[in-house]
Amino acid sequence: MGNLDQKYLTQLRASGGLQSYPSRTKDPDQVDFSTGSVGLGAVAPLFAAVTRRYVDAHFGNRPASRFIAIIGDAELDEGNIWEAIADPATDGLGNVMWIVDFNRQSLDRVVPGVRISQWRAQFEASGWHVREIKYGAKLKQVFSIPDSQEFKQWFNDIPNEQYQSLFGLTPAAARIRFLEGAPTSVKQFIDRFSDQELFEILTDLGGHDISELLEAFAECDSHQDRPSVVFAYTIKGWHLPIAGDPRNHSAQISNAQLNQLREKVGLQVENEWSLFEPGSPADALCQARQVALQRNNQRTAIASAIPIGTGISTSAKSSSQEVFGRVLSEISRDENIRPYLVSTAPDVATSTNLGGFINRTGVFHPNQLRRWNEDPILKWAEGPTGQHIELGISEMNLFSLLGQLGLAADLSNQPLIPIGTVYDPFVLRGLDAFIYSVYSGAKFIVAGTPSGITLAPEGGAHQSTITPSVGMELPGVVFIEPAYGQALDWLLCDAIAHVSGSKPDTAPDLKPNELAFYFRLTTRALDQTPFNSAKERIGEAALRTQVLAGAYRLVDGRVNSAKLDDQVSPVIHLVGCGAVMPEVLTAAAELASEGVIAHVVDVTSPGRLFGSWQRTLKQGIRTANTPSFPGSMRPVFSERAPIVSIHDGSSHAMAWLGSALGMPQVAMGVDSFGQSGNIFDLYKIHDLDAGSIVNGALAALSLNSQ
Repeated sequence: MGNLDQKYLTQLRASGGLQSYPSRTKDPDQVDFSTGSVGLGAVAPLFAAVTRRYVDAHFGNRPASRFIAIIGDAELDEGNIWEAIADPATDGLGNVMWIVDFNRQSLDRVVPGVRISQWRAQFEASGWHVREIKYGAKLKQVFSIPDSQEFKQWFNDIPNEQYQSLFGLTPAAARIRFLEGAPTSVKQFIDRFSDQELFEILTDLGGHDISELLEAFAECDSHQDRPSVVFAYTIKGWHLPIAGDPRNHSAQISNAQLNQLREKVGLQVENEWSLFEPGSPADALCQARQVALQRNNQRTAIASAIPIGTGISTSAKSSSQEVFGRVLSEISRDENIRPYLVSTAPDVATSTNLGGFINRTGVFHPNQLRRWNEDPILKWAEGPTGQHIELGISEMNLFSLLGQLGLAADLSNQPLIPIGTVYDPFVLRGLDAFIYSVYSGAKFIVAGTPSGITLAPEGGAHQSTITPSVGMELPGVVFIEPAYGQALDWLLCDAIAHVSGSKPDTAPDLKPNELAFYFRLTTRALDQTPFNSAKERIGEAALRTQVLAGAYRLVDGRVNSAKLDDQVSPVIHLVGCGAVMPEVLTAAAELASEGVIAHVVDVTSPGRLFGSWQRTLKQGIRTANTPSFPGSMRPVFSERAPIVSIHDGSSHAMAWLGSALGMPQVAMGVDSFGQSGNIFDLYKIHDLDAGSIVNGALAALSLNSQ
């Protein structure tokens, strides 16, 4: 259709050429949905349709669109497929059609059993319209012969492996193979056909018959009240020498076979990549479809100004999860911002503090539903104006939906600010969809809460440890774990500004653009006094800059230890993150009483702090110069001293700080599974208590003196 420069057609899998699987962010042309991770490319159009329905309800109807996915039948083994179609949020989407390439082959083998009945039942149970295309025109014509019933029965019953093997045989051998195990009446019936005629009949599957496909597609279009799935029976490698071969997944035809194919379809090497002849019917059709399918995206950013903070009160004890809910509720008061906010959660909205936002904006449903119960605290009002999309318990669906909401500006010409919540340990259950969504270029915010062994009574199965590493190491994700309320207020407003498009992206050659913002939060209420003291010492504007950059000095050990001899007193950096800050402060006070200058650093965004260090390293490497010390780290680590990192997560997540500063480090964290208990007991078990932190500091000082 003229959307891709012809030169790329010979650059498949080459650097700067066409990707091995279509990619929204890596390919030179416009790709609607990335593929490659089986099952995820299938559900992406489904959740894009969910997004379009939401956009149409809130911002007016967009031009009518179909959301189509072509799916390999082996992809139906992926669990996320069934999680997606079973979720009530995907009900009633008549503009969705899945086409299953039903070739009954997987990567390793010809599939021994055909599970069409099971899959059909599962789709129908989820409210989908199902259409099978099994027979081509030649087969249908043969089935119309009066005595063809037993032939048809055997054609349907023949084992899949036996049927697929026919394609690699001569017509005469295929007749013999087809009759193995067949009733005598079948042999008598097919005797009327020559070997060649029979071979063409037996291999005439409906998925290769364009008339059958068009009829099925039209039927699907007529079912506007539900999604549709078409099972198109095909043969892998159709009309090629490798057809039906159980090892044809990665097979390549020879040059001789390629020349035979060129001759068969009337192509020459000189013109095989050319466009259709200008002015021809084929060219006219392509041009018409090019215009019809072109996306007209005029808005890529939300014009409304995002505040640097909501100014909510954070004077009392409060948890980061509580403050997250309050900030979101407060910012939704702004009439210029609220229309673009959309939240979603996998049945954990109320337990992750989305209740205030839901009370203000309602729950989205295509139809206005009656409220049967009046809850004085939570107003669960469902209708077309609601701005929270409730999901079933599926983290894969959460990240799939967040991804498509985050691409609404591109696919539905309407930017949104998507915000999701999930229990932090279950971020890992949705990780594949999380990666897929960010790889596709989606912008969104997700809060993983509660987190860590700080969720003490819940036990090890609900206590996340490695999620910080995921947040820090996943390209395009900004990992944020603030301890104090005002820091979270600033960081969340900053994230909303980035997602809305009002903040410039970072240089992608040095660091991936900041696309998704992952907040790891806790239900542990912390005294806000230390933060307010730091604000008085540093100044609010400077403190906000440091908080957004990833870290600030919560306690200046030299100020607290003014009576110590600065020339001889040992210096230590206690670097904490998130819920452990009370223990870090207690340890710092104890060290100060023993004559140690203990600076307390609060890391608000390990991801940004790590990213700033990596950028300076890359700049040094690419320019063959000594890497500079990151500007964001200079006011925080203004003097060289040993480090103790303390984190309710894997100790690995902040173990890089010693390398960044060129100093000894003792990394303290949670490196084994948790258990039920209280915070005091579990912190003691995992060496996160104040006494263990003091011992860690002494160990770091000892290492520095060697």
